[in-house]
Amino acid sequence: MSQSKMAPSIRNNMNRLFGFIHKFNFTKRTLCASVSQGNKEASVDCRVFSGIQPTGTPHLGNFLGALENWVSLQHQYPLVLYSIVDLHSITQPQDPQQLRANILDMAASLLACGIDPEKAILFQQSQVSEHTELSWILGCLTSMPRLRHLPQWKIKSKQKSEGSVGLYTYPVLQAADILLYKSTHVPVGEDQVQHLELAQDLARIFNNHYGELFPEPRTLLSSTRKVKSLRDPLSKMSKSDPHKLASITITDPPEDIALKIRRAVTDFTSEVTFEPETRPGVSNLVTIHAAMAQISVEDAVSQARGIDTGAYKNLVIEAVIERLTPIREEIERLRADHTYLESVLLQGTQKARELAAPVLKEVRHRVGFC
Repeated sequence: MSQSKMAPSIRNNMNRLFGFIHKFNFTKRTLCASVSQGNKEASVDCRVFSGIQPTGTPHLGNFLGALENWVSLQHQYPLVLYSIVDLHSITQPQDPQQLRANILDMAASLLACGIDPEKAILFQQSQVSEHTELSWILGCLTSMPRLRHLPQWKIKSKQKSEGSVGLYTYPVLQAADILLYKSTHVPVGEDQVQHLELAQDLARIFNNHYGELFPEPRTLLSSTRKVKSLRDPLSKMSKSDPHKLASITITDPPEDIALKIRRAVTDFTSEVTFEPETRPGVSNLVTIHAAMAQISVEDAVSQARGIDTGAYKNLVIEAVIERLTPIREEIERLRADHTYLESVLLQGTQKARELAAPVLKEVRHRVGFC
């Protein structure tokens, strides 16, 4: 057969092959996407990754916006990884001794909230060196203008007048955290969506340069409304808030919880309604009450019928204390057992390395290092 006749035949066969590959990858992504939207059994190809910084005890916003969702996800997906991202935490100055304690404290908090080491891989980010190597490789595929416009840099660099290189490249490390495990789904807050978009972009860029390897991770947004500061209901609840009465941590004793909620900013209208735009303070209390009592917002407002906001705060206090007391007690028990906490993180680290090592080996080969 002549070369002129062979060429179209080869091209046709290659086109069929690429078409099949594209169709296979699309089907795989679609299947994972459908799992995230329904109650179907998760595909074996679906992987969830998320991380939390060891920078103090989680507050109510962390618990309702992230950790409660994490507990649910570990029962829905076949492979779930949760990382204590200590490398991210040092973009701000950390006392070494306090950081070591915070890592174990965060492990205790996650376990007490319901993370099960048998169902999810819980590990310490810095103990898996593949994260930083992949971050460097992905950083070489990222432009400076792309990073400059991300919220992490714009907000925090303004607060500090100038920011570190670590703060600037923080989203690249975040992308490496996700892609290293070929994650298909990432539970994030709305303020982190742009950072996940960078991970999606870098997956595409790497795949275009070196061949298909990384899936494009999808966002899993929590259905829980954002919990606002008790002192400034126009701002979200934050660990870094200087006002001691602004945030409720998951280890607060009942008397502290009661004090903070009683001092929560509301308004001059006594009736309890849910109107976030015009009555943010009262609406924040309704959000907290509904989430902690595990009822709808409508039911929470219904329970408040006939009482003023002062009396309603007692219902909120009761719901928060009832939900957090067993968690606080379990954290106290776990904090006293450093050996157990260290063993959980060590086992998780070993499992994470087993997943990360072959992926980075393939990355190194494709880039040309070996």
